Amino acid sequence: MEYITYKNRIAVVENNEEVGEVTFPERDGVYVINHTYVDDKLRGQGIAAELVRRAVEEIEKRGGRVEATCSYALLWLARNRGCEITSPLSCPL
Repeated sequence: MEYITYKNRIAVVENNEEVGEVTFPERDGVYVINHTYVDDKLRGQGIAAELVRRAVEEIEKRGGRVEATCSYALLWLARNRGCEITSPLSCPL
């Protein structure tokens, strides 16, 4: 598997086919992780967690602030970064 970083998303590719992604649009230095997807046949292998981890690292490398509205990213941030979910829709870090 190969992870490819674009401006506001990271894709995971297997056999020249995109099988997952995480998106994080930016506005005024705040990057919002708003979508995480992994093909059904690859779920349960930790790929979504790896996508979110890489997105958070990329955002921090850019000096941006991380927020999330994606339910998977919200849970990942709470478990791995001690983020307090302040509402059902946002988790600023």
